[in-house]
Formats: sequence, structure tokens, C-alpha cells
Amino acid sequence: MRLPPWLRKPRPHPARSRRVRDALASFGLNTVCDEALCPNRVDCLSRGTATFMLLGDRCTRDCAFCAVEHGRPAPPDADEPARVARCVRALGLAHAVVTSVTRDDLTDGGAGHFAATVGAVRSAAPSAGVEVLVPDFLGDANAVETVLASRPDVFGHNVETAPRLYASARPGADYRRSLAVLSQAAASGRSGHVKSALMLGLGETRDEIEGVLDDLRAAGVTVVCMGQYLRPSPEHLPVARYVPPEEFDELRAVAEARGFARVVAGPFVRSSYEADRVAGRTRGAGLATVAR
Repeated sequence: MRLPPWLRKPRPHPARSRRVRDALASFGLNTVCDEALCPNRVDCLSRGTATFMLLGDRCTRDCAFCAVEHGRPAPPDADEPARVARCVRALGLAHAVVTSVTRDDLTDGGAGHFAATVGAVRSAAPSAGVEVLVPDFLGDANAVETVLASRPDVFGHNVETAPRLYASARPGADYRRSLAVLSQAAASGRSGHVKSALMLGLGETRDEIEGVLDDLRAAGVTVVCMGQYLRPSPEHLPVARYVPPEEFDELRAVAEARGFARVVAGPFVRSSYEADRVAGRTRGAGLATVAR
């Protein structure tokens, strides 16, 4: 499918992203921006930020929409949390977003690694906010509690799409399990916001979108993001429809009417879209930290 005009945008000059790329390389860190082939990656890097991806670059699941490599991952790197923290400090980030590949091979799913990273960032850059975007940990409540005990400023877990489409889009996941993770986070009261995100354009109906929004609110989610699914390669799930900007505006109003504290919706929106602004962490001057 040919991209519609609203999905074409000028790309920033790559030289502007050199500072962030140099820092990531020097600390030996992965980003979901590069590994998932995010369409906003050059823009975000040029603005001075990236979303850190923990626990390697190989995922134990193989979601049909995701460009992250599937395969046998390497053992966790015990020094990685400290390197992330040093990179956050070096870049002067006001808000750091940390995610990971899914590690179903680990007893705790990598929860301890997330908690260690939150703690390391708190020590190295005390003024920085920390947002985690976690996998479902196979529904292990103890693993979720491990992350929550580190008290991230934002706890995120994405439901991604309507439950009817899970079999084709993310067969290793379970919609109700994801809702349970979000419910546990909301009930704990240990994060300033509980956040989730939806990709649109996979074949979902308007009723299904609104149903997911209802489920997220019932689970206690306070921040929701909605963006256009863009096929990373011909081997990935095809786009069923390109959602026009005005429809995203309508859906933003629909979500706001349901009582979400913050709603971010638009064609290029991703779960870490303007994460610092959504969390109230934008700096008035200096290095921009807009994540998309």
C-alpha cells in the first residue's frame, strides 16, 4: 500500500543525531528505536533522546508486527543497568524511557533487571524521571511487583491491538493477561501513571477500539497512546488500513471522554511518544527529550 501524504514527513539531518548515537555506542546500549525500525528514530535521536532496550537484541517471542529479531538471547549483562544510568546522565535526559525484549527464558522475565536499571538511574541522575515499558512477564505477579517496588515514575505495558487480532498479531501474548498486569500496577499506587498503547490499522473495528479503551480504563490505566501501524518489512503483518489524522483526533476525544488523564493520538504516535511531556518532565531549555 502506498503511503498517504500524512505519513510522509521531512527527515532531520542525520548529523544531528550523532551525539546520541555516539553515547549509545560508547556505553554499548541497544535501543528499541533501531531494533524495531521505528519510523521516528532519526527524528528522536536528533532531538537528543532514545528509548533504551534492555536484555539484548533477541526476543523470545515473534510478534508478526515487530521488527525486533527473534531468537535465542544472550544471558543478561549485569553491568547494563549502570551503563544505562551513565548514558542518561551523559545525555542530560530529563526523562528516560526503558523497555526490553521479552525474555520468557528468564525466571523473572527480566523484572529484576528493570528494577536494577530504575535504581541505577535514580542514583546517577536523581532529577531524571524514569519510565518503564515492560513485557507481560507471563502474568507473574511477583515479577510485576519487583518492577513496581522500584517505583518508576511511569509504568507502561502495551496491549497493542484488539483481542480478536492477538492470534495473528501477537500469538505469544494474552489480552487478559496484559490487562491483569496493568490492573496490578494501577492498584499498587506505586507509579505516577500507568500507561498503555494501541496500534491502529491492523483490521480492528471502531467498536473494538472503544472496547479496548473501556478495558484499559477499567484496569486503571491513566495514559493511553494510539498510533498507526507501519509494516517494518514485507515479511511482517500487512497494513489493513491507513487511519487519517482526523480520525485520530476523534479517537483522542473519545478516550478523553472516558476519563484518561492524558491521551496521545496521531499517525506517528508510539508508546514512548513525547514521553517526557506526557509525564510532565520537559525541560524549558537545553537538550530536548522528545521520544516518539
